[in-house]
Amino acid sequence: MKHNVTRRQFLAGTTAGAALITLHPFSARAAANQAHLRIMETTDIHVHVYPYDYYADRPVDTVGLSRTASIISDIRAEATNTLLVDNGDFLQGNPMGDYIAYERGMAEGDMHPIVTAMNTLGFDAATIGNHEFNYGISFLEKSMAGADFPVVLANIAKSEGASPREDETLFAPYVILDRMLTDGAGNTHPIKVGVIGFTPPQVMNWDRKHLEGNVTARDIVATAEAYVPQMREEGADIIIALSHSGIGSAQRADGMENASVPLAQVDGIDALVTGHSHLVFPSPTYADYAAVDADKGTIHGKPAVMGGFWGSHLGLIDLLLERDGNAWRVVSSETEARPISRRNEDRSITALVEDDAAVIEAVRQDHEETLAYVRRAVGKTSAPLHSYFALVADDPSVQIVSIAQKWYIEQMLANTEYAGLPILSAAAPFKAGGRGGPEYYTDVAAGDVAIKNVADLYLYPNTVRAVKVTGAEVKDWLERSAGMFNQVEPGAQDAALLNPDFPSYNFDVIDGVTYQIDLSQPSKYDPKGGLAQAEASRIVNLAYNGEPVTPDMEFVIATNNYRASGGGSFPGAMGDTIIFEAPDTNRDVIVRYIVEQGTINPSADANWSFAPLEGTTVLFETGPRARDYMGDVKGVTIEDAGEAADGFAAFRIKL
Repeated sequence: MKHNVTRRQFLAGTTAGAALITLHPFSARAAANQAHLRIMETTDIHVHVYPYDYYADRPVDTVGLSRTASIISDIRAEATNTLLVDNGDFLQGNPMGDYIAYERGMAEGDMHPIVTAMNTLGFDAATIGNHEFNYGISFLEKSMAGADFPVVLANIAKSEGASPREDETLFAPYVILDRMLTDGAGNTHPIKVGVIGFTPPQVMNWDRKHLEGNVTARDIVATAEAYVPQMREEGADIIIALSHSGIGSAQRADGMENASVPLAQVDGIDALVTGHSHLVFPSPTYADYAAVDADKGTIHGKPAVMGGFWGSHLGLIDLLLERDGNAWRVVSSETEARPISRRNEDRSITALVEDDAAVIEAVRQDHEETLAYVRRAVGKTSAPLHSYFALVADDPSVQIVSIAQKWYIEQMLANTEYAGLPILSAAAPFKAGGRGGPEYYTDVAAGDVAIKNVADLYLYPNTVRAVKVTGAEVKDWLERSAGMFNQVEPGAQDAALLNPDFPSYNFDVIDGVTYQIDLSQPSKYDPKGGLAQAEASRIVNLAYNGEPVTPDMEFVIATNNYRASGGGSFPGAMGDTIIFEAPDTNRDVIVRYIVEQGTINPSADANWSFAPLEGTTVLFETGPRARDYMGDVKGVTIEDAGEAADGFAAFRIKL
């Protein structure tokens, strides 16, 4: 099979303005038989065309293909010959993607805004990431029908043959681009550039409802070993792998999600663009990875790059090619991930580029329609969503996060080895006053819920994780959370309840079990998670389905990537208990849950409370608007205690 695409010449810096830009050393010193080829990569754009946070409903300087695009013309001008590719995950990931999929739809002839933007920029090729399947195969095919560039994906098949070469693939497995290279002397020569694409085979689990019975997935490396020799047989001078797969272990295993390191070992591949992990390469992040040179930007000695996510960087691979007879070979290489913004020491952001006007204009109508979409209700809540009492009682704003996480993980673990285990869910309040001030609380009235309200429920772009833990670890997880509270002497009056050194985002409530916190006991852990008193035990009456939780019981806890990977130093969540890494953000899961349910019921169920201490009262501070909701709080007796400092209100709890 042949997949050849011809373009008369590479997009190159031939405009008058290019004279103001210094040529890359490869272009400047290329000899008569040498040529400089610059490969530019975008990856994990996730529909971020505009520099805009639709959840927060405000512009931002850290994201946006329109910003990445604004440096592409300069980058092209630095090189004699360039190629622009996308490495997948562009159709889904923010409310614009959801708006197109759920609201506007893709009728015959419609253009998807991200494809419109990519056409505007003149992409040469793209592959399909795992998130392209989130809306189903039909939506994907309709979206890609408008692409002015070839789309390649080698390891997803509509029907499998005896080997990958005999598969009927969903998209062309590879393409061979016929191009003309300009060498150091200004002469042009033909070159055949092979481009092959891969996506994690885990899509069969992540999007089972769309893919099962329709397609199958093959191992990335085995698929490459089958197709790359064929590409060489068809005349490819150099081969670029579009690997929507992270940089992980060098030890090859069947069905790897992050397979880019063993992929680089495949004979015949000259360069890799990577992604999926939402990280940057080259960077110190990968300093200790086997077969990876994090300074030079190589994997097994071959140039590789990962251009961040959401348009944060443009990945660059510079190849110095030498003509050997009628063929080309790589003489040397350099890699770089060029950012669109800079974070300063005071954590402020400086934009390094401006918007590309053509891209902005091409997608303006879709952007305006998306703004209307995020500001419009997508569901209803039967109870207010507020966090005023999130640190002292079971809370509706935390409850809805837990419910959505559990709903999602139940689907993801169905038909897996973990399907029979009880699923719990851990969530913490993010907006709970503190340094944010007396108005820094979630407060969504009962009734309509708009997509932008989800940012109020979940501030961070975390992704969902699931961990497998024991009953002992569940208890210790909660002991760690209980460090939020000061020890209280029985009989004390108006003792200070909250430890000001304990951040609210580390106060995990675990839904699915019932428990009480005995404030008369010391905390087992200090505010940073260090063991303070090994024998201390604040968590009492811990039960599942009304039966005591024993140390040897097994559970799954739905949480986020920060917590599951060791963030906050929680027992049972130190990175070694992860059984599922979701491709979806917690915010996206909450939105999907609201859309599917129509009306949500986030009323707190009081699954946790303080153990009674007769004749004892404590004080805590929260926002003054808490007075509107104090009568609705379950599991605790609260009374108004007047005003507190800095605009906060004081409340009393009778234990």
